[in-house]
Amino acid sequence: MTLVVLLAIWSVSAISSLPGLAISPILGDLTKIFPHATDLEIQLLTSLPSLLIIPFVLLAGKLSEGRERWPVLMWGLAIFFLSGVMCLFARSMAALIAISCLLGVGAGMVIPLSTGLVVEYFTGDYRVRQLGYASAINNLTLVLATALTGYLATVNWHLPFLVYLLPGLSLVLCVALRNVPSVPEPKESLQLQQTEIDRNKLVGMMWLYFLLTYAVLVITYDAPFLITKYHLSETFSGWLMALFFLAIMLPGLMLGGIIRLFRSSTNLVSLLMMTIGLGIFSFAHAEWQMVIAVLLAGFGYGVMQPIIYDKTATIAPPRSATLALSFVMAMNYLAVMICPFILSLLHTLFHTQNEHFGFRFNTFVVLILTLVAIVDRKGFVLGLDERYFVK
Repeated sequence: MTLVVLLAIWSVSAISSLPGLAISPILGDLTKIFPHATDLEIQLLTSLPSLLIIPFVLLAGKLSEGRERWPVLMWGLAIFFLSGVMCLFARSMAALIAISCLLGVGAGMVIPLSTGLVVEYFTGDYRVRQLGYASAINNLTLVLATALTGYLATVNWHLPFLVYLLPGLSLVLCVALRNVPSVPEPKESLQLQQTEIDRNKLVGMMWLYFLLTYAVLVITYDAPFLITKYHLSETFSGWLMALFFLAIMLPGLMLGGIIRLFRSSTNLVSLLMMTIGLGIFSFAHAEWQMVIAVLLAGFGYGVMQPIIYDKTATIAPPRSATLALSFVMAMNYLAVMICPFILSLLHTLFHTQNEHFGFRFNTFVVLILTLVAIVDRKGFVLGLDERYFVK
C-alpha cells in the first residue's frame, strides 16, 4: 500500500466528524445574524442535517454492497465539499438550512466508508489497529476543528464553514483509490464463513453502540450545567470537552497493546471505566473530579468503539461489510439526535431537574451492561474471543 492510499483512507476517517461543527459556535448568535429567523428555523438548521445523515448512511452502505465503492465515495465527498463552499456564501437562514441539508446528504454517503475502506484494505490484526487509528484521527480532528471553528466564529460568522472544505482534500487524495484493489480476506477469515449478514449479531452490535454512545453523550449535554451550578470557569467547560474527546482518541493509538494487556476482559474493563467515570459525575462538584470522570468514561468508550466496528465487519461477507457497518454507525447519529429528548423525558418522568440525574441514570445503564458482560464473558456482543490477542 502506498502512502497516498493510506493518507486517503485516513483523510476520510478525519472528515466524518465534521458535520454540525461549523454551526455550534454561531448558534447563540443566529438571532443576531438573522433577526427575522424563527425558533423553528433554528431547530431545523440543527436537526435536519443530522436527520438526513441517517438514511444516507444506510443508502451508501446498500450502494456499496457488492459494487465498486469508489463512485459512492467520490460523489459523497463532492457533495460534502460543494455544500461547504456554498455555506461560505449563504446570506439567508433558508439558504443555510437547504445547504446544510445537502451537506448532511454528502456526509451521510461518506461516513460508512470511513470504516468500510479500512475493512476493505486491511485484514486481521492490521485491521483492528487501523480501526483504532481511524477512531483516533476522527476524534483528534473533532478536537482541533472544534477549537478552530470557535476561534473563527469570533472573526466572522461565515468563517467556521471553512472546515467543510477539508473534504476537498479527501476528494483529491481518494483519486488514488480508483485502481487499487481491495485486500482479499485470508482463508481463515470469519467473513469468508458468512454467506449473508448475521442479523441477530448485527442487532446486538447496534444496540450496544447506541447505548454506549447515548450513555457518554450526557457528558456533552449536562456537564456544562454542572459547571454553571458550581460556579466553575466557563473556560473550564471547553477544556473539559477537549479532554473528553482526547480521552476517546488515545486508545485508538494503542489499541493492540490494550487488548493484549486485558485480553478477554477488554470490554469488561472498558465498561467498568465508563461506569466509574459516569458514577463520579453523579456527585462531582469540583474540577479535578470532572477531569477524572471524563478521562475514564472517554477512554472506556474509545476502546470499545473500534472493537465494535471490527466485530461488525466479521458478521458479514466481504461484499456486505460496509452495509453492516452502516447500520451500526447510523446508531451513533440516532443517539446524538435523540439523547437530549431522552434526558428531557427522564427529567419529566422522575419529576427532577437535578443536574446530576442524567449521569446517575446513565451510570445505571452502563452498570447493567457491565453485569451482563460479567455473566456473558464469552458472548459475541460483549465478549472478546482469542483471535484478538492470541497470535
